[in-house]
Amino acid sequence: MLAFLPNAAQAEASYPDPLPITGQQIIHDPTVLHLKSGGYVAYSTGGIIGARTSKDLRQWDDAGNAFATPPSWWYEYNDTGDPWAPDISYRDGRYWLYYAVSSWGTNHSAIGVATSPSGLPGTWTDHGKAFTSETTDTWNAIDPAIVRADGRLWMAFGSYWTGIRMVELDPGTGKAIPSATVAHLATRPDAPYAVEGPYIVRHGRYYYLFASYDACCAGVNSTYKIRVGRSTKVTGPYEDSTGKPLLEGGGDLLLAGHGRYIGTGGESVFRAKGGDWLAYHYYDGEDNGTPKLGLNRLSWTRNGWPVVL
Repeated sequence: MLAFLPNAAQAEASYPDPLPITGQQIIHDPTVLHLKSGGYVAYSTGGIIGARTSKDLRQWDDAGNAFATPPSWWYEYNDTGDPWAPDISYRDGRYWLYYAVSSWGTNHSAIGVATSPSGLPGTWTDHGKAFTSETTDTWNAIDPAIVRADGRLWMAFGSYWTGIRMVELDPGTGKAIPSATVAHLATRPDAPYAVEGPYIVRHGRYYYLFASYDACCAGVNSTYKIRVGRSTKVTGPYEDSTGKPLLEGGGDLLLAGHGRYIGTGGESVFRAKGGDWLAYHYYDGEDNGTPKLGLNRLSWTRNGWPVVL
């Protein structure tokens, strides 16, 4: 347990580099899980939810795609059946995969859900839409992240269209409870309210909301960075270490671009080797901005804030 303060003002040179990895490094919006059968799986944007597997977190192998063909309903949201930003979790004896289907610049979007007995690519059964948004909504149903709290199941999601939101799910179906209230977790003061890619974990008495701020998907011109806030309730309100609400643009800076590692974001958190790990993508400044997998250990300060190692 470390005693220093969060790295909100950390100098660029002091950000740690990601764990050196080999094999298939190309990835975007990674979600990683340690499987009950041993080893790790990572799913990501690209392909039909692209898959990577590893035995040790260092050597990653291409494992194809979650699905052999896109479920037909995906084409309601884009012409290519292209899914985004998956989230993998395990509960009630099954693996659950959530993902978004949309197209650039619209909130006519949907989050789908699938289950698998093993969590491995090629074993997923799709169950259709878990939650949707339309152009009349003030939120965007993309970038899902599942969290359990007090015996209930929740999904954080969203980007731009007023920032990060949350909805309660039916644990049996894994889909949004009909007419459930959509909570508001984080935003920025000014358009385009550039907060997206949420992930929530519990540590001690707090829930921690990690999110990607600023511009994604522009290669070496990307300005993505990861910020974090916390709350004693999963639905918020979330604040940073200075007490500034994330609904007012707050958020401690956890990890930003440094050196060749540009535009760090699209993050998730997973347990491995007895501790917490941060998975994210960065754009490699020494490889024409190719998006690659970043992995770092997470530690926690004495005051209960995450620190990237």
